Formats: sequence, structure tokens, C-alpha cells
Amino acid sequence: MEVDWNLIHREEVSQVRGVVLLKSTCDYWNKIWDFQAKPDDLLISSYPKAGTTWLQEIVDMIQNNGDVEKTRRAPINIRNPFLERVNLSYVGPDRANEMPSPRILKTHLPVQLLPPSFWEENCKIIYVARNAKDNMVSFFHFQRMNKGLPDPGSWQEYFQTFLEGKGLWGSWYDHVKGWWEAKDIYPILYLFYEDIKKDPRCEIKKVMEFLGKNLEEKVLDKIIHYTSFNVMKKNPMANYTSEPQMNHSVSPFMRKGMIGDWKNYFTVAQNERFNEEYREKMADTTLSFSMEY
Repeated sequence: MEVDWNLIHREEVSQVRGVVLLKSTCDYWNKIWDFQAKPDDLLISSYPKAGTTWLQEIVDMIQNNGDVEKTRRAPINIRNPFLERVNLSYVGPDRANEMPSPRILKTHLPVQLLPPSFWEENCKIIYVARNAKDNMVSFFHFQRMNKGLPDPGSWQEYFQTFLEGKGLWGSWYDHVKGWWEAKDIYPILYLFYEDIKKDPRCEIKKVMEFLGKNLEEKVLDKIIHYTSFNVMKKNPMANYTSEPQMNHSVSPFMRKGMIGDWKNYFTVAQNERFNEEYREKMADTTLSFSMEY
């Protein structure tokens, strides 16, 4: 189906408690905040473009015991409702409420904006974090190709926006640090994109154990294969090629899936500036990231 990109308008933003979110999310904020979680809900959380879709697919395959056909029953955004996303066809909480339990839900909300019922019900949460440099590059390209999101501007402009924490879903620093602290209080499995990339078997086993599943090695092998970047990139149920607002000719939704791509974008001056700010903003946490393979 041919899409007339001129008819798709980029959305405006607003704020909730100082965090930049899409205006549609802000307009429905009371409904999102009042969302009623269930004790058997599983929430997958991350800063945008940190490996969310990857983790969703891994979890779905584990829950379906490696059954590929069941995992491909519907596009991933239908299988796992996006809690705070609102568009013409659905409101995140409404779609979640229509789903039978147990539900797998997705969010990019920082920890302080998560609906309180998730904490009250002691829901299991899996958080995936990605190093800031690669995360920034990936999110920049995603905003370029996703015509439903605000225009990111030039790379230089976006670099500035990201550093100031004025982009969508707020500051990367606040996001990863907030969820890192929450893991000591709530049942949160905190994973790193780079670890999953380097040793998928080890990290997928962590997810299995967290979910209380004990699958055979041959099933694990199958999950590793079907959740690999090259396989998922071709999977229409996971690569968002059916989403009309995403222009894959600008940049594919699954672009490179690598560690260290930031080196192709950061200038020497940008890298020096970033490193200086990074040291300052990460000085108060035990959280550490790998920026290279």
C-alpha cells in the first residue's frame, strides 16, 4: 500500500511533571495514570530504542515455549500494548484492558511516571538499558523515519536536545538511573542491551528464570535464533513494516542493532563534550555501561 507521507502529520509534544511526552499521551494522562495493573502482568520497560522490541520478542517466545507460529500470531504492537501510546485507532490502556491475562505490556515511561498500580500489585518488570551514545543515534534515526513523532532536526540539534534531557520521554540519565534504583525495591530484572548482544544465551536464561520457566537447551537455541537481529529484521510481525507512519525508506525500524555505531556520528568535539557531561551525571550511581563491543 502506497502511503502519502504528506498526509501524516508529526505530533506535537507537551509535558507531564517536567517530562516531555507526546501531546496525545498528555491529553489522556489521567487515564494512563489510573491504569489498573494485575498481579500477573509482566511489564517490559526501557528508554526508547534501547532494545524494547528485542526483549518483547524474547519474552513472547519464552512464554510460548519457543513456538514460532504462536509468537507470530499478530504484530508485536498488538501482542504487547504500549501503555502510554495514543493514536486514532487506540488508547494504550483500552487495548490492554481488552486483553486476557496474563498480559505482557510495554512502556517507555520513567520510573516516577509509571502508574502506581504496577507497584501496588508488585508486578514483575523487565527493564533493558542501552549505552547513551548508541541509544542517542538509534533514537535520532527512529524519529527521522517515524512520521508520527516530532522531527528531530539535524544531528547537531538532536545531540543538544538529548544532552539537555529535553527529548521525548525525558532525560536518558534520569530514566536509566531511576529504574536502576527501583530494582532494589521491586521485582525488576535489569538487563543491558550490550550484554544480550554479546551473550544472548546467558541473558535469555536470566529472563527465563525471572519468568519461572525452565526450557530445554534446544528450545533455548531456537529462541536465540529467532530473536537474532537478522531474523527479526525480516519478520513482519516484529519489524513494524506494517505501520503506516513509519517510513522505512528513510531508515529501517531495525537499522543496525550493533554496539559502537555512535562512532560513525559523533564528532571529536561532540564526543569530548559528551564524555565530560557523562562523567558528571553518572558520578552518583553504580550503574555502568559498555560503549564498545
